[in-house]
Amino acid sequence: MLPVSMTALKASMRRKLSGRCISFHHNIRAFTDTNIVFDIIRGRHDNSVLAPAGVRERVRKGIADMPDISGEYIDRLVTVEMRNRAMNHNIVRQIYDEARREGGGRPITTRVAEALIAAVRPGDTVLITVGAGYAPEVPNGESDGPPGGAVLARALYWGLKAVPVYVTERCHEPPMLASSRAAGLMIRDYDLCKTRRLGAASVTAPERQDEVGPWARKLFDDYQPKAVVAIERLGSNEHGYINYSTGVRPENCVDLKPVFEEAAARRIVSIGIGDNGNEIGFGRIHPFMKRFHPYGSRTQYCDDAGAVTTTATDILLPASVSNWGAYGVAAMLAVLLDNPELIHSAEMERQILTACLDAGGWEMRYCSSRFIVDGIEGEASMALVRLLRELVRLNIAKPDRGLSHGVYEPQGT
Repeated sequence: MLPVSMTALKASMRRKLSGRCISFHHNIRAFTDTNIVFDIIRGRHDNSVLAPAGVRERVRKGIADMPDISGEYIDRLVTVEMRNRAMNHNIVRQIYDEARREGGGRPITTRVAEALIAAVRPGDTVLITVGAGYAPEVPNGESDGPPGGAVLARALYWGLKAVPVYVTERCHEPPMLASSRAAGLMIRDYDLCKTRRLGAASVTAPERQDEVGPWARKLFDDYQPKAVVAIERLGSNEHGYINYSTGVRPENCVDLKPVFEEAAARRIVSIGIGDNGNEIGFGRIHPFMKRFHPYGSRTQYCDDAGAVTTTATDILLPASVSNWGAYGVAAMLAVLLDNPELIHSAEMERQILTACLDAGGWEMRYCSSRFIVDGIEGEASMALVRLLRELVRLNIAKPDRGLSHGVYEPQGT
């Protein structure tokens, strides 16, 4: 996680942020202040700093600018809870509210997208790690995680010209690669990705826990990432155990916590996206999760450490479904970069989910290849994507009242 002191990083961040432009409802201004990226992480950044004087005046009058308006409603969409009452239910909004409060109060998808834009330059590497579910139930993992990783990688690839690198356990790699291909992002050798931007790359973690630490250090040495994102990637509790959200403990898995410890040590921005508290990132609000979550202080194995993870990231985005959280970030990148194509289509969502399921990334409830994610029919995810695309389209369009609503006068004028 990024340190409080900013002095050591100012020189490098000034180079990275120079010339970086973000669209604020067709008002473009380059980042020039290296403090901005750190304020984004801490949740203190006010978008009005980047906007023209007219927009700043509107903000002073109490009217939020478009990034926070868009982020507010994107956050609402991706946190609509749909769960069987036998599962951990009626918890998503409360967890989201705590993460938002802890992060400074601004919409979380806005903060995540701003942090990625501030940190990542063309040609920079972004690590995206996924992985939940193990044999015997789901030998290649579940359908939540890989689709979100592929959609976010697609948005980073086209929007920021980044080089996405998927980081998984070997068992979770097939559905991740299949999802990426279905999103139109081919899997290539890393050197080709880095030198010619010919797609995304993939690396797998060691199968022995005692090898993960040295491997993580070499991963950062070799790939020099500028951001690390976890999407539905399980993390360990205080006793070092990984658990499913209902306190069931899988076997033959490794903890990728050293990847995020390495990011913190190297001051690389990290993002965690999850939906139940046992995914990497929720260590950010661990005391709250211990008290609030149904399995915060217990498991089905008499472990009083509970199922929630202690692994934190710089920003935590709780969502109803982890995939949906990643889709929300892609939508927010589309708003900030003024490019509606960064959020995929409903039809592409069908293709990605189908590819994931066919590659062994099954739905976790009944461990089958049904068109389901986290108990929710795939058509619901398609509908969510359609809503996100429409939100992006309308929010970045030029002001237009049509022919029947009179003259347009900007609010605050």
